[in-house]
Amino acid sequence: MDLDLSEDQKMLRTAARDFLEKECTKQHVRDMEQDENGYSPELWSKMVQLGWMGLPFPESYGGGGWGFLDLVLLLEEMGRVCLPGPFLPTVVLSGLPILAAGSEEQKQELLPQVCQGKIFTLALTEPEGSYEAASIQTTATTDGGDYVISGTKLFVPDAHVADWLLCVARTSEGGSDSKGLSVFLVDARTEGMACTVLPTIASDKQCEVVFDRVRVPARNVIGGVDQGWPVVQKALQWAAVAKCAEMVGAGEYVLEISAAYARERVQFDRPIGSFQAIQHHCANMRIDVDAMRYLTYEAAWLLTEGLPADREVSMAKAWVSEAIGRVTRLGHQIHGGVGYIMDHDMQLYFRRGEAAKALFGNAVFHRELIACQLGL
Repeated sequence: MDLDLSEDQKMLRTAARDFLEKECTKQHVRDMEQDENGYSPELWSKMVQLGWMGLPFPESYGGGGWGFLDLVLLLEEMGRVCLPGPFLPTVVLSGLPILAAGSEEQKQELLPQVCQGKIFTLALTEPEGSYEAASIQTTATTDGGDYVISGTKLFVPDAHVADWLLCVARTSEGGSDSKGLSVFLVDARTEGMACTVLPTIASDKQCEVVFDRVRVPARNVIGGVDQGWPVVQKALQWAAVAKCAEMVGAGEYVLEISAAYARERVQFDRPIGSFQAIQHHCANMRIDVDAMRYLTYEAAWLLTEGLPADREVSMAKAWVSEAIGRVTRLGHQIHGGVGYIMDHDMQLYFRRGEAAKALFGNAVFHRELIACQLGL
């Protein structure tokens, strides 16, 4: 069984690491936390030129023709440096669903925009904060040849800078909660939309978006009227694995700096890494990070091959969501008091890890999905 990466994948990972270590310094991360946009248009433009926005899309739409697993490797490197910005919302939450469920006309129009750096995002969750179909109360009613959307969406990533939003709304009642949901492509400049950036533990740009009778052409439905929930479910699988990849990169970096500190920090006339307790902390971090990586890669490979992956996606997200917390907590313990000050990098990874746990379903949510798959 060969679990190694191909030469092309190794080159992608090396090139991404070299670029991001130079362009996305920890000072840049801190600056973007205070920036009203939350990302650097200059860095975004450089990433477009590298072809990263189009990495998983066919060449016929302006993309690079790589697979989802290749995208996961790139996201891992982004997580390693805490890259701020709307990459995941644009490419994973929006671009991949358009590729999977959009009409040929929609793909020809929209995917080149994704590849060229237009910003997209998905407006899914509502005040309940749930990723279940029953929580969707935003409505879309017909009016002539248009739909009129009304409702409130919460925790919409980077909506304040988006050019387009994919909005999930209820177009009919009756039957199960997952029936009657549709996905609409909404121009962010459409009249009737109001966007507010919310304060978060990760200092990222999660937004409240209010739709007040927002008019959308009927041709902007992605995946068919009343057929939107399967589109959302697939998007959540991609997004859950993508977020796992970011946490893998973050966990690997925390392990590296913690082990380096343990080798250098001297107490009682010896490096603290010579003490068994610290050694076991680092060993447990290594075990967690490797398990995080292999569960994530397995789920990503299945999604890349178009194979059933419900169980593996939930296994990855459930494990990684808890493991990143264990890794960052042990990193704090190894660093001691210095790791808790804002000038140290540890707090960047802890705060982002805490936010990532809940995104696209926390460990409890995914354990319940696994239990259902077991017939329980």
